[in-house]
Amino acid sequence: MHEFAIWAPRAHKMAVSVSGEALPMRGPDQRGWWRLEAKEASRGAEYGFLIDDDEKIYPDPRSQWQPHGVHGLSRIDDHNALEWSDAGFQALPLASGVVYELHVGTFTGAGTLDAAIKKLDYLAELGVTHVELMPVASFAGKHGWGYDGVALYAVHEPYGGPDALKRFVNAAHGQGLAVLLDVVYNHFGPVGNYTGLFAPYLVDAHHTPWGGAVNLEDAGSREVRRFFCDNALMWLRDFHVDGLRIDAVHAFIDRSAIHFLEQLATEVETLQAMVGRRLTLIAESDLNDPRVVTPRAAGGFGIDAQWSDDFHHALFTALTGEKQGYYADFGDLGQLAKALEEVFVYDGKYSKYRKRAHGRPVGGLSRHRFLGYIQNHDQVGNRAVGDRIGQIAGLDRAKIAAAMMLTSPFIPLIFQGEEWASSSPFQYFADHEPEMARLVSAGRKKEFEAFGWKAEAIPDPEDPATFLRSKLNWDEAGQAEHAEMLAWYRDLIRLRRKTPDLNDGEPGHTRVSYDERDQWLRIRRGCMTAMVNLGANEHRFPVDEEDNVVLASRTGIAVNKGVVNLPAGSVAMVVKGR
Repeated sequence: MHEFAIWAPRAHKMAVSVSGEALPMRGPDQRGWWRLEAKEASRGAEYGFLIDDDEKIYPDPRSQWQPHGVHGLSRIDDHNALEWSDAGFQALPLASGVVYELHVGTFTGAGTLDAAIKKLDYLAELGVTHVELMPVASFAGKHGWGYDGVALYAVHEPYGGPDALKRFVNAAHGQGLAVLLDVVYNHFGPVGNYTGLFAPYLVDAHHTPWGGAVNLEDAGSREVRRFFCDNALMWLRDFHVDGLRIDAVHAFIDRSAIHFLEQLATEVETLQAMVGRRLTLIAESDLNDPRVVTPRAAGGFGIDAQWSDDFHHALFTALTGEKQGYYADFGDLGQLAKALEEVFVYDGKYSKYRKRAHGRPVGGLSRHRFLGYIQNHDQVGNRAVGDRIGQIAGLDRAKIAAAMMLTSPFIPLIFQGEEWASSSPFQYFADHEPEMARLVSAGRKKEFEAFGWKAEAIPDPEDPATFLRSKLNWDEAGQAEHAEMLAWYRDLIRLRRKTPDLNDGEPGHTRVSYDERDQWLRIRRGCMTAMVNLGANEHRFPVDEEDNVVLASRTGIAVNKGVVNLPAGSVAMVVKGR
């Protein structure tokens, strides 16, 4: 017995086709739902919906299995089919976390969830606590970033489908690793989205950079919000995922009395109490608005943490000198110091790039409500050729960046391969149908020609070679400078783990001094001080004679008569003598 249900207020009649037989559905009810119980339907049966007199069979917007892709029939799944072995697993608090972002398709040569399982012991040994998967919801084509998903309840079949995700989570928990999943609730992808045939999932009044805006406040929005909240609860409950990273919440248009994010946080908190597991919500937000991560009791939305682009931009421009696009607002060491101390550089200040004032102060919020990073899929993949920090600024400065991130007051996030200075780029790639592929390729070239790039230098997103080029080469992790960088990351993570002051997220407990002319910073975090020399000459940092250098990016750096002589392009961590 299986109950089929579809929200389709736009339909005058509905039928479900099960194993080739069209069965009329009952409805609609007052809210526009159609239903049918089918005795013969069970796990593995394929089905789709017929709308009015249209002979085409459409997949279920809530399909949990799309074995034939986003245009094909849906298949019934059963969440009780897998035997879990993770009873009693508890994710570490995010405040003590080291997050590792990966893209399933490029993390391994095979590009599947089962192949990624074989690397979990490596991540655990590195010191990672939370593995963040870029979106796995089903999208058109074989490969892509995943942010153009359309079957949001189904796991992309080339990754292994729904059972593979469950196996991955189960195995991660066995290694003591929490799993975070990237979800996209602000738009649907441009190919394979059939939701509009059934109901008003999108509105014409608002738009996002990626297409129509999701209906969060207009007629029918109750069921649309239910669609996305139910999706979040499914990943957390049925797939045992430990948290969600919610993409681009600044693209939500919601003037409801209860914002969608607040509703989602409330429902996840209730689920957390029911399942007895720690669950986490992380937002990607470009708003510089602390309300996103302010507790609901204090008038905020109640999201646990958010990505912090200001720290990335301030650090990246200090390391590279780049000033294109949104980097035009950054470039001074004073801004980097402000990001470390106060989180948002733009906290009500005028932004030249935006041509308006932007943001507001974070105030007394814990810095553990913000993730800090030097690379992520956006900051690498949205570059013209997907180059990484080591290729742009050199390995010495990449080491400095890693040290500043892993000794910062923020939750550190590492992007796949960053920890060994991977030579593989992470480029924008997709596998669209011919006309969409033509538009995407042309649009990518036009975007970067505006910044002075020649069209032939821009990798074609639709060329399979662009996808293959972005796969990690694991063989290089143990070679020469790559092994040196990997050892550096391991040492930094161990240092963060064993140093109480590096796990302190209280506001006001990070103090930064700097010199814009000579390009040095001194970052004090309790007993630990990170000294950074970005200048062209050696710099002398006075310290107490009892202080000790516990980690440095160059050999031979030590306290000598109350001074640390730091060569150009190096960093050292000094602990107070006891």
